[in-house]
Amino acid sequence: MADLLVCELARRGKLLVGEPYFEAGVPVVVDRKGAGEASVGDLIVLRLGRGRARLERVLGPASHIEAALEGLLWQEGVRRPHAPLPPLPPEDEPDRVDLRGLFAFTIDPEEAKDFDDALSLRREESGIRAWVHIADVSAYVPAGSPLDRGAAERGFSVYVPGRVEPMLPEELSADLCSLRPYEERRCVTVEILFDDALAPGDARFYRSLIRSRERLTYGRAQAILAGRERADDELAEPLRLADIVAEALRRRRYGRGALRIETGEIAFAFDGEGGVERAWIEGEPLAHMLVEELMIAANEAVAGLLAGRGREAVYRVHERPDPQSVELLLAKLADLEVPTPPAPEQLTPATAARLAARVSTAVSRYVEQSGRGAEAYSALVLRALKQARYDPRNLGHSGLASRAYCHFTSPIRRYPDLVCHRALLRELGVVDVELPEDLPELAEWTSVREREAAGLEYRADELCLAWLLERRLFEEGWEATFAGEIIGAIGSGIFVRFAGVFEGYVPARRLPGDYFELNPLGTALVGRRSGSAYRLGDPIKVRVADVRRWEGKVELAPA
Repeated sequence: MADLLVCELARRGKLLVGEPYFEAGVPVVVDRKGAGEASVGDLIVLRLGRGRARLERVLGPASHIEAALEGLLWQEGVRRPHAPLPPLPPEDEPDRVDLRGLFAFTIDPEEAKDFDDALSLRREESGIRAWVHIADVSAYVPAGSPLDRGAAERGFSVYVPGRVEPMLPEELSADLCSLRPYEERRCVTVEILFDDALAPGDARFYRSLIRSRERLTYGRAQAILAGRERADDELAEPLRLADIVAEALRRRRYGRGALRIETGEIAFAFDGEGGVERAWIEGEPLAHMLVEELMIAANEAVAGLLAGRGREAVYRVHERPDPQSVELLLAKLADLEVPTPPAPEQLTPATAARLAARVSTAVSRYVEQSGRGAEAYSALVLRALKQARYDPRNLGHSGLASRAYCHFTSPIRRYPDLVCHRALLRELGVVDVELPEDLPELAEWTSVREREAAGLEYRADELCLAWLLERRLFEEGWEATFAGEIIGAIGSGIFVRFAGVFEGYVPARRLPGDYFELNPLGTALVGRRSGSAYRLGDPIKVRVADVRRWEGKVELAPA
């Protein structure tokens, strides 16, 4: 919000001033009235206006990472009040199917607080029946209400380490709509029967009432599947069936030409004293893949119904890549000596999409065998593709090799999912609700908001890493050297992933012995005289030259 500014409180003579924390700027004189609870060195939120700035909120010591993360949410205008809750839906809903007797369970990260989805599975004579239960947010958020308009404006929940700014009030996101164990919850259920060959049949859709019996974490689900932890058959059997179905869905998806790009997510542990204790890259656990495949199946089923009847909604689309982009990708990988499948003489968007999928598989195998280039080469593949986005038209999803796809399974944290719920329920004749007239504008807006939320979450990760790096340098000394790998190159320097989790920038002026320039393909900085090169995926040893903690930026030099 333009009239709010995050500052560090300081004293200048007799004046209290706020020194802008996340951006350059002149100190702002603070009105002493109402500033009694703040101390010099605190991170604060100031409300700007005529005269002296007024203290809006104290976030905590500026030296504490929790205060900095909270400050980032305020600085970007993410923290703001929600509209009041409308009246609760009626208890008596004749169309809602009672599934409280069906064993249902959730699988989520350890730190999750909102649970959008639950699963039920059962073996039958004709195959395996799966139920994907999704929180019925539409029952609590009337279309066009102030709460709905606020959710549309936000677009998404924003997650930063250790905290969240939810799209919906916590009374809904963490309670009434969250599929918590042993509590009755309203859902929209997608029911699919997989035959003996594990091919999905036609889906059924209906509003339901469930009671989840287990809240599994990825780690515990993985341990049960691997036999490291015992569980009652009531839980172990549907979990095993989910694993069987998910493996078949994944195999079928790759078989039809889906992209294979596997990236881990960074996770943090805090020390409780304002610092970051450690950071690590979490690989995609098997249990997460299990949930992901069943959610993809539910999303495809909903999109298939709506698109098959020619209905507008907010589809998740990923258009086929430009043939020229895929040809350039092949040239870059060849320059880096990464083996790729041959390209046909004539590339169309359709053949380019299929070729991109084969290239993604080849790159994954090469990375696994060589142990290098995991981030750099995957990034090249991603940059050759178009960006997934939202659109009221069904344009297919190239990355998933899906003819129709939408986001339906996370309505607590994504507004497009809520729109798809309303579109589905209207199509089923369950509710009489009008979709927004400006669906193209809404689709474009949520696409923008998604990118903005992702950018803010990336900045938060950078802040945490800068905090941790300073701590490590304090313990090991600024002369410490780190093994790294080149993950990016631009005309002015190279980007390096080092010590497993950190990322920094080496300016070209710091590269010794020559004048280095970006080669025509953008895969390396090459010495003008010597011809020596710093290529994507190459190992490099670095030391830290500077850490700008408040920006989350790290400058490096070759060791």
